[in-house]
Amino acid sequence: MLRFLIIVEKAEDNYSAYSLSLPGCVATGKTREEAEKNMHEAIAFHIDGLKEDGLPISKGKASASWVLV
Repeated sequence: MLRFLIIVEKAEDNYSAYSLSLPGCVATGKTREEAEKNMHEAIAFHIDGLKEDGLPISKGKASASWVLV
């Protein structure tokens, strides 16, 4: 099982999601939950494509932290 950090951002009328470890792999949704679900599906589809093309799959090295100022 692979693990990827995703970033979810609120847009004007929806949410968008992406992963720094998978450039070009993005998803949207009307709610945060829908964007996360769609991103899960997008990542699975993206990885299937990488496998079909014989390309390496990122190890998902991104991490996140909160900084209080």
